[in-house]
Amino acid sequence: MTIEIGLAGWGDHDSLYAPRTKPGDKLAEYASHFPVVEVDSTFYAIQPRERFAKWVEDTPPTLHFVVKAYQGMTGHARGAAAAQNAGDAQVMYDAFRRMLEPAMEAGRLAAALFQYPPWFDCTAPNVKLLRETKKRMEGYPCALEFRHQSWFAGELREKTLRFMREEGWIHSICDEPQAGEGSVPEVLQATDDEVSIVRMHGRNAAGWNSGGAPNWRDVRYLYRYSDEELAEWADKLRLLEQQSRRVAVIFNNNSGGDAADNAKRMMELLGQTRPDGKKPTEKPPEQLELF
Repeated sequence: MTIEIGLAGWGDHDSLYAPRTKPGDKLAEYASHFPVVEVDSTFYAIQPRERFAKWVEDTPPTLHFVVKAYQGMTGHARGAAAAQNAGDAQVMYDAFRRMLEPAMEAGRLAAALFQYPPWFDCTAPNVKLLRETKKRMEGYPCALEFRHQSWFAGELREKTLRFMREEGWIHSICDEPQAGEGSVPEVLQATDDEVSIVRMHGRNAAGWNSGGAPNWRDVRYLYRYSDEELAEWADKLRLLEQQSRRVAVIFNNNSGGDAADNAKRMMELLGQTRPDGKKPTEKPPEQLELF
């Protein structure tokens, strides 16, 4: 039984790295701080297999990957892009599976994360699509995250959880603002004995539904968890740990640079050390800058 704390992405968390750290060196340094990372660049483009293989080779076996599914696989792409993706669905899935092979073969793929958009509601066609997706991803651990509250409304809550268990979906549990149909409630139920995912999106209710605004990324995840909120979640994570052998927790609240600090504080509350054995908030020794 283990709780693994990590962040969404590794490039934008400046507090983790010494000044002038090269982008290509950041993932290896990240791995000394946290045991799990969410790869979100794969949402925008399926990465070359060789690139993913390098990420695996350049990091220690203590680092596990949660990998976001490509947007064409989850219905985020609209218009002409959506039509193209629909026509090449099998090619798209085959490329995504090939990309994951290095992490899968190394035993370091925590899950491929299928996060569906706010308009993906609980309907028979969408249930059918989830079944088809799971078949296409057979053999790979897959996590499912909803962004429409209909999946957990009333009696559908237990039906959705039962469906996920029967189909073999890992539950991606969310902490996020309750701001209408485009957000889901906190449902502390594992659907897989091996893995559960928890994604900490922050609680910025005012910015949550700002998807059409030009600066929506800077607003939606602008939130810093308080010690009291983190302590509440520490207790919840211990409960989830009794349901799944591994609980991977991803802090995604980094619009204001808060994710790394919140994640390290959570590690402290859980009595954890970093993968390199140091205390979570231990700072690297400062180097004298001569030039």
